[in-house]
Amino acid sequence: MRLQKNRWLIALSAICIHLSIGAAYAYSVYTIPLAENLGWTISSVTIAFTVMMTLGGASAAVFGRFVERSGPTKSAMIAAVLFGLGQAGSGVAVALDSLVMFILSYGLLSGIGLGIGYIAPVSTLVKWFPDRRGLATGMAVLGFGAGALITAPLAASLMESVGISTTFYILGGSYFLLMSLGAWYIAPPPKGWLPVGMKEKARISTRRVLQDLSSLTAKKAVVTKHFWMLWTIMLINTSAGIMMISVASPMAQTIGGLTAASAAVMVGLMGIFNGAGRIGWAAASDYLSRPVVYIIFFVIQLVAFITLPIISSAIIFQVLIFLVVSCYGGGFSNLPAFIADLFGTRELGAIHGYLLTTWSLGGLIGPTLVSQIYAFTGSYVPVFYVFIVLIAIALIISLFLKKDVRKIQKEQRDPQMATAGSLVSD
Repeated sequence: MRLQKNRWLIALSAICIHLSIGAAYAYSVYTIPLAENLGWTISSVTIAFTVMMTLGGASAAVFGRFVERSGPTKSAMIAAVLFGLGQAGSGVAVALDSLVMFILSYGLLSGIGLGIGYIAPVSTLVKWFPDRRGLATGMAVLGFGAGALITAPLAASLMESVGISTTFYILGGSYFLLMSLGAWYIAPPPKGWLPVGMKEKARISTRRVLQDLSSLTAKKAVVTKHFWMLWTIMLINTSAGIMMISVASPMAQTIGGLTAASAAVMVGLMGIFNGAGRIGWAAASDYLSRPVVYIIFFVIQLVAFITLPIISSAIIFQVLIFLVVSCYGGGFSNLPAFIADLFGTRELGAIHGYLLTTWSLGGLIGPTLVSQIYAFTGSYVPVFYVFIVLIAIALIISLFLKKDVRKIQKEQRDPQMATAGSLVSD
C-alpha cells in the first residue's frame, strides 16, 4: 500500500514552486546593471519583462487543460525546465551581448514556465485542503509574492560579486532545483480522501464539506454567467491594483505630498501588504465566504478611490494605498478557492488558467489608463474617477454573484443535509 503523503508538505511543495517563479517580480533589480554594462536602453530591457508577464497569464490559459490532463508532477517539472532554462539562458544572452536572445530566454521561455508553474499546484492543493481552501491557496500565492523579496537582494549581491551572467546561471539552477523538489513530492490525494475529523464536522455542519455549487468541465464553466461575473470582477480588481503599483511613487509625491524618499519606503511596504493580503484575505474567506470577501474588496477600494484625491494626511493616504494593494493580492489568492466553490475541482486548473487572462489584460489596462489620462490631463486625480466607476460596477456584480450563490446553497441545503453522511467518506 502506497504511503499517504502529508498535506502540509504538499503545501510546502507548492510554495517552493511559487517562490521560484515569483522571482519574476524582482526584474527591476536587473534593469540598470544590464543597461549600464551592455549599453541596452531601459525601454529595450523592459521588453523582456513585458513579454514574460504577458505570456504568464496567456500560457496559464492555453496550457490549463494540459495541466489538468498531465497532473501536477509532470506539469511542474515542465515549468521547472522552462523557467530554469529561461533564467540560465538569460545569462548566456548577457555573455553574448544578445538582446534578442535575452528577450527569448527571459521573456518567452521563463514566461511560459511562469504560467504553467503558477497553475500546476493549485487544483491539487485545493483537493488536499477541502476544509481550508482559502488558506491553502493563500499560502502558495503568498510564496509567489515573497519570491521577489528574497530574489531582489540576493540577485543584487550576486551581481556585485560574480557578475550578471553568472548570477543568472546560479539563480536559474537554483529555481530548477527548488521547483523540481516541489514537483517530485506534489501529488493529488487518494480518491475520496478527507482530512481527519472532517467527517465528524460534517455531521454538525455541511457548509465546508459540500460547498461546491456544481462540478463542471472548463468547457461548460466558461459559458456560464458566473464565470463571466467572476472574470469581470477579477479584471477590475487586477487593473486597479496594477495601476496603483505602476505609479505609486509619483502619485504619492504629487497627491499625497510625500517626499521621494518617503514614497520609496511606501513602495517597499506595498510589497509587504500585497503578500499579507494574499494570505490574510484568503484565510478570512474560509470563514466569511469568498463572495463576501470580494464585496469587502470593492467596498474598501470604492472608499479609498473616493477619498484619495481629497485627502490631506500623508499617513491616511498611505494606509488607503496599502489597503488597495492588499485587495489586489487577496483577489489572486482567493481566486482558485472561489473557482472550486462555483465549479468544483474537476478541471480547476483549466478554469483557473482562463480566468488568469485577467492578469495579462489588467497589466495592460491599468498602466495604460493611468498613463494616457495623465498625459492628457497632467494630473492623476481623473484616474480615480474612472476607477470609481469601474469599482462600483465590480461591487454591483459581486453583490449579484453573492445573491446567486446564496440562492443555490439554499436550494441545495435540504437534500445535502439528508445525504451528508453518504457523500463524506473516510
